[in-house]
Amino acid sequence: MELLRVFAYHVHQPRPFLIQFTETFGIRYYGLAYILGFLVGAWLLSRYYRKGLSPYNSEQQTDLFVALIVAVVVGGRVGYFLFYTPELILSKPWKVFFVWEGGMASHGGFTGVAVATLYIARKHRQSFWLTSDLVCSLAPAGLLFGRIANYLNGELWGKVTDASWAVLFSTAPDRGTLPRHPSQLYEAALEGLFMLLYSQYRIWKTPTLKKHPGSLAGEFLLIYSILRIVGEQFREPDTALTLGLSRGTTLSILMGLVGLVIAISARERTND
Repeated sequence: MELLRVFAYHVHQPRPFLIQFTETFGIRYYGLAYILGFLVGAWLLSRYYRKGLSPYNSEQQTDLFVALIVAVVVGGRVGYFLFYTPELILSKPWKVFFVWEGGMASHGGFTGVAVATLYIARKHRQSFWLTSDLVCSLAPAGLLFGRIANYLNGELWGKVTDASWAVLFSTAPDRGTLPRHPSQLYEAALEGLFMLLYSQYRIWKTPTLKKHPGSLAGEFLLIYSILRIVGEQFREPDTALTLGLSRGTTLSILMGLVGLVIAISARERTND
């Protein structure tokens, strides 16, 4: 009976390529996720400018997105090495350039984006906090597509479960013999879709950009951190850092505290 139940689960085989030319070269879903995320972000930022919500014209938008692309890739890659595989920093530091092998940390990407946002705001003499609000509202699209790509790649699988919608991941240590949560899809819905809807509501339906610059950025960091911690409860944990918490949970707690401070400060820094 138990054997029949296992056969009832979906068996997931990794599909990293949309189009594959050779064994290691082709159009990867992960790369496509980044492209789609930036395209949606560029479309949103253009709409903000046309509706008078953003001070960045088309030329400045290009400048901003070039900085963001570099920041996400470099920050995400370096963050992955620092937070998840620090042993490779000394043994194989050149691996940081092997982006085609995968390995990106969202918290590292956020750090890189913060630096890029500060650079662009100063370069164009715009408010750092307003720019942060705009940038944070663009990020969820990339998170949504990125988590879906994680699922297609068969990576970051969830914990073992007997839920009827569980998935057998052939890439998991058990080689697909144990049903697991499709935690990548949970995170896509929470970190991606929910955060996208929330940020767009705040942008279009509230005066937060004009009255409380920086508030949306703080809210984004805080709510993302809470949702990431929720998602971590279903995800196969990585090496714990402290108190038995996963790396993702530990980093999210720290980021959430930063977001809370930013949100509170923005409320006190009201623009009339």
